[in-house]
Amino acid sequence: MSYLGVGVSPGTVPVYHSKDLKMLDRRVKIAEVVLRCVILVLGVLATVLVVTDTQVKVILSFQKKAKYTDMKALVFLVVANALAAGYSLIQGLCCVLSIIRGSVLFSKPLAWIIFSADQVMAYVTMAAVAASVQSAVFAKAGQTELQWIKVCNMYEKYCNKVGEGVACAVVVSLSMVVLSCISAFSLFRLYGGNKN
Repeated sequence: MSYLGVGVSPGTVPVYHSKDLKMLDRRVKIAEVVLRCVILVLGVLATVLVVTDTQVKVILSFQKKAKYTDMKALVFLVVANALAAGYSLIQGLCCVLSIIRGSVLFSKPLAWIIFSADQVMAYVTMAAVAASVQSAVFAKAGQTELQWIKVCNMYEKYCNKVGEGVACAVVVSLSMVVLSCISAFSLFRLYGGNKN
């Protein structure tokens, strides 16, 4: 398959690459690498912030240590961000290699795998952020109907650091959504015939 002229996809749809499309492919790949780097850095940062956060409070001569494993939503957040960071590292390296080699994705099955994996990671990170934000709201505001107290009044330092981790996770999840749009573009352009 030649990148300089007409490339033929594994299906029956010819894919045309003019000079403008080469530049567009390069810009899309650079944007993808930048987003994957953002996801990698902020995913690791969110994971580290939440995992290393603890605070000990003495209540009536009992010591209670607040840690992320006390809230299952934070455990889910940590796992989701670690997975997103690891996945972005692997995919980012693949993108850098394709930029260096000047290759373009012609394989529909591989494009579907990347698209599907990006979609799964976007949904998982969004779900983790939604669950952790809901838990954070309960910790901050309490729930008087259920007699849940405002935990952040007692563990202020802990709540602030977890809030920073959740903020990083929000950026990670939004970046994953944008990245899944880019992978959708990369996939579905293989199905259209540009007849320039």
